[in-house]
Amino acid sequence: MLITKIYQPSEVKQAAKELTLGELIAFPTETVYGLGADATNEQAVKRVYLAKGRPSDNPLIVTVASREMVKQYTGELPEAAVKLMDKFWPGPLTMVFPIKDGSLPKAVTGGLKTAAFRCPANQLTRTLIAEAGVPLVGPSANSSGKPSPTTAQHVYHDLEGRIAGVLDDGPTSVGVESTILDMSSKQPTILRPGAVSPQEIAAVLGQEVISDKHHVGQNEVPKAPGMKYKHYAPAAQVLIVAQDKWDAALAWAKDHANSVGIMASPQVISRAPGLNTYDLGADVVTASQHLFAGLRYFDDQAEVKWILAPAYPEEGLGEAYMNRLKKAAGNQFFEA
Repeated sequence: MLITKIYQPSEVKQAAKELTLGELIAFPTETVYGLGADATNEQAVKRVYLAKGRPSDNPLIVTVASREMVKQYTGELPEAAVKLMDKFWPGPLTMVFPIKDGSLPKAVTGGLKTAAFRCPANQLTRTLIAEAGVPLVGPSANSSGKPSPTTAQHVYHDLEGRIAGVLDDGPTSVGVESTILDMSSKQPTILRPGAVSPQEIAAVLGQEVISDKHHVGQNEVPKAPGMKYKHYAPAAQVLIVAQDKWDAALAWAKDHANSVGIMASPQVISRAPGLNTYDLGADVVTASQHLFAGLRYFDDQAEVKWILAPAYPEEGLGEAYMNRLKKAAGNQFFEA
């Protein structure tokens, strides 16, 4: 079994060296921690699937340090993409482009003629990529299907002994993964909602953005992560609680006190004395930052069989938050 090392920011060159040797290094972004491998090394990429237990037809995001690195695989970028990069890169926007034939391994693309690219806002990770000299695949650094990691400790919990190391830059600031925008189709299409909203993208492009194409059929190959398989799910059943259902939900939780975990705002938690709670903060921004950490908190408690979590309006960041929460819950809502 591998010894998994926690690398500090001052050790970024050592972490980059491991990547050039074909090893797996988890890295921080502003959204969640990613599991890095040299995107041009097919054997290293295949080890990512093995480490995560991830289906091999689920394509991987290619994480880059600059837009110039993207051009090595796509050629010249369309004007619309350049506008979006000017506005949102580095940041939580991933874009899907057609790529040059054979420029990236099939293990990265899922056999498609496109690939998804992202330049994260985290400076340490951009330095890591620059030091390695190659783009990195960057799926979330967790066991496949489980809540995404927002700290180095989450990564270590899931992948100790399976990867060479984790580059630790503290907790992530956004907490839900990047928006994925398909720029390879006639009309820009959101494949996964995230911190950059369809409205923000449309304002830059001056055209409508399709935003309801988040799933594919069982026999289709997805263009981006999160479109086909169950994601973000702890062992317990998550139940989504609408704002007007909290009185009933808390009464039910009191009757099942030992087996229910409550993720909620301080206002709700104040009405649940003696119950097992996790503070998500007062609004959808903090709830998004802490959603995965909260799911992981209760996932470590074998006695918890149900997790109550708050619904938010599906607008702006709320669309990304509810997308992740619905997947964690299997779309199950609390019913009084």
